[in-house]
Amino acid sequence: MRCERESVGVVLPACLPSVEGGVHTKLLGLDVHREFTYVVMLERERLTHLGRIPTTPEALRSLAARLGPEDHVVLEATVNTYAIVQLLRQHAGRVVVSNPVQTRAIADAKIKSDKVDAEVLVRLLAGGWLPEVWVPDPKTQALRQQVAHRADLVQQQTRLKNRIQSVLHRNLVPGCPRSDLFGKAGRAWLMQHALPQLPTHEQAMIHATLRELAVVQGERGQAERTLAEIALAQPAVRRLMTIPGIDAVTALAVLAAIGDIHRFHAPSKLVGYLGLDPRVRQSGTRLATTGHISKRGRAHARGLLVEAAWAAVKTPGPLRAFYHRLRSRRGAQIAAVATARKIAVLAWHLLTRDEDYTFARPSLMTRKWRALELHAGRPARRGQLGMAHAYNVKAARRQELELCTQAERVYVALTHQWQHKRTQQDAGATNGKRL
Repeated sequence: MRCERESVGVVLPACLPSVEGGVHTKLLGLDVHREFTYVVMLERERLTHLGRIPTTPEALRSLAARLGPEDHVVLEATVNTYAIVQLLRQHAGRVVVSNPVQTRAIADAKIKSDKVDAEVLVRLLAGGWLPEVWVPDPKTQALRQQVAHRADLVQQQTRLKNRIQSVLHRNLVPGCPRSDLFGKAGRAWLMQHALPQLPTHEQAMIHATLRELAVVQGERGQAERTLAEIALAQPAVRRLMTIPGIDAVTALAVLAAIGDIHRFHAPSKLVGYLGLDPRVRQSGTRLATTGHISKRGRAHARGLLVEAAWAAVKTPGPLRAFYHRLRSRRGAQIAAVATARKIAVLAWHLLTRDEDYTFARPSLMTRKWRALELHAGRPARRGQLGMAHAYNVKAARRQELELCTQAERVYVALTHQWQHKRTQQDAGATNGKRL
C-alpha cells in the first residue's frame, strides 16, 4: 500500500502493518507540531517514512490502534506531549518522551527537517541512547497544572502592582509612607494623596489596573483554597512543612515536581533533578572545576526552595548555622542556594523514611496546619482553645526556640574545625576545584 507522505489531513496509520500480522517490534518516531505530526517507523532494521498525520485525537487514535504491546513510540517533550502520550499508551507497549535539551544530535544537525528529527529520535531509541523524560501520572500532572496556575496568577498580580508603582514613579509622586501600598492603609493614601497629583488619564489607568488587580486577587484566592484542600489530604505535605521555611504551597510544588520520591535512589539524584547541583568541568589531567548550579528541572519548585531557604535562615537551627558558615566564605546568595539544596536533601530523607524533621517546632507546626485548614474553608471555633493555642503560650515558644538554639550551637561546634583545615583537592572540596 502506498503512503501519502506530505499531505496534512490524510491519516496514515493504514500504512502500518496490522498487529495481527506479526509480533515484530516496531519503533515509531514522532516529530510533533501544532497542526501535524511526522511519523517514521523502524522495523527489522528497515526505516520507513510514513509521512504526516494531523495532530488531532482522531488521527492519533487511529495510529495507536495499529500498535501492539511489543511496539515502542518516541517523541520529544513539548506542550501537548502529555495528551499524546495518554492516547498512545492505550495500545503501545512503551511510550518514551525525549528531553529536547539533551537530544543534541537534532539541535546540532546541519540538515534539520521533520524527517531528520523523527529519524534521529527513532534511531536513538533503537540504540538505547535516548535521554528519556519521566511522564507523571494523571494525579501528579493535575497537581502540576494547579500549582502552575497559581504561580501564573502571582506573576499577573506582581505585574499589575508594578504598573501602578511605575505610574507613581514617572509622575514624581513621593513614596508611600505605609509599609504596603496595596494594603488597607496604603490604598487609602493612594486615593487621598497620590491620585490627585496625577493627570486625568493616569488616574483612569490606575483605576482600571486596580479593578483588574481585584479580579486577579480573587482568582488567586480561589486557586489557593483549592490547593489548601489538596494539601490537607496529603500526609507528605504535613511532613515537609515540619522543615523551617516550607509552607503548603512550597510543599505541593515540590511534590508536583518530583512525583514519586522512590524514583530517586539517592538525595543527589533529587538535587540534580531540581537543578540545584553545580556544573562540573573536567578534561584530561586538569582539576575539575565547579561553577553555578545547572538550573535544570522545574524552575518554579527551585525558586520556591530558595525562598524557603531565606525564611529558614531567620530562625534558630542547624539550617541557619549552615547558612552562616557558608556565607562567611562564599557570600549570602551562594549560601542561600546551598541551603535550598540542603532542604531538598532533607525532603528526600523525610519522604523516604516517613519521618518528621527532628528539630521541628510542634506548636509552630500546629499553628501552620490550623491556618491551612482555615484557608481551605474549614469552620472556625471562636471562643475555644483550639489545637494551635500552644503557640500563643510564650513559655512553650521559648522552650522550643531554646531547643533549636541548642541544636544550632551543636552544629557550630561540630563544624568549627572544618573552616580551619586546608582545602582538600578531592570530590569533597568546596572552593570550586576538585580532582
